[in-house]
Amino acid sequence: MKLGVFTVLFGQKPFEEALDYIASKGLDAVELGTGGYPGNAHCDPDALLSDEGKLKAFKQAIASRGLMISALSCHANPLHPQKHIAKDSQDTIAKTIELANRLEVPVVNTFSGCPGDHEDAKYPNWPVAPWPPDYQEILAWQWEQKVIPYWTETGKFASERGVKIGLELHGGFSVHTPATLLRLREAAGDVIGANLDPSHMWWQGIDPVQAVQILGRAGAIHHFHAKDTSIDPINVNKHGVTDMQSYTLMLDRAWQFRTVGYGHDMKTWADIISALRLVGYDYVVSIEHEDGLMSIDEGFTKAVQNLQQVLVREPLTEMWWV
Repeated sequence: MKLGVFTVLFGQKPFEEALDYIASKGLDAVELGTGGYPGNAHCDPDALLSDEGKLKAFKQAIASRGLMISALSCHANPLHPQKHIAKDSQDTIAKTIELANRLEVPVVNTFSGCPGDHEDAKYPNWPVAPWPPDYQEILAWQWEQKVIPYWTETGKFASERGVKIGLELHGGFSVHTPATLLRLREAAGDVIGANLDPSHMWWQGIDPVQAVQILGRAGAIHHFHAKDTSIDPINVNKHGVTDMQSYTLMLDRAWQFRTVGYGHDMKTWADIISALRLVGYDYVVSIEHEDGLMSIDEGFTKAVQNLQQVLVREPLTEMWWV
């Protein structure tokens, strides 16, 4: 396995300065934002796709520091009911897939998106209960008319360019659990897989080790994010896991994102890494830092230090003791 970082947390730094800092921490890979919610501070598809010289210099800047690109990420809502928002997201995803092909990056990460509840809706509608039956009708319409058709077409577009799609399982979007990912993968093909982030499993009540097992046995983990979550035992009983309070209200929230090791102990993280290896995932573990209690540098540095303890780097050898 290799250790990487989602570079959006260094978006305030010039690109090469950010690369120097990342390389100084002993990392192997970078995951780059190309638009959507992450922005494109370091990787603008329009600029790179239109200028071969810029593309070549971009690749050289990364390779010269001993780094690789693990994924291009353009998290957005390509199924948004407001058509101009959906189109912007879809265009960004398509350009990112094209750029991944040109850069020989195997994975593009994004969200599945979430439609509205009918063709003329204005806002996304995320059904989370099977009753009253209206929700089942909404869910069926969303998947049959929006989710499956879009991702079947986009998956084919990506597959033709040698690129896989890593959907982040995130609340608020149609694909948010191992089951919903596997449902879409069955309909749209193996090009669809997970950008598995354990932080979003924990707050939904899903054990990330079991999520790794479920998805890994299906060969459905295309990329992996390293981010932690802490659950407040009092606040969760007040607000539930679907706490709608702002992330800034950390003292009152039911749960919050933490850097690796500050929501769950290192034995838990060792179990996650071991499960990844057990199911054959031997790619990049990409740090995503969204810890409101730590600065960017401290949160990132602690995540690196903690993951270095449990990451399994060397290739498997023969079981000499068998």
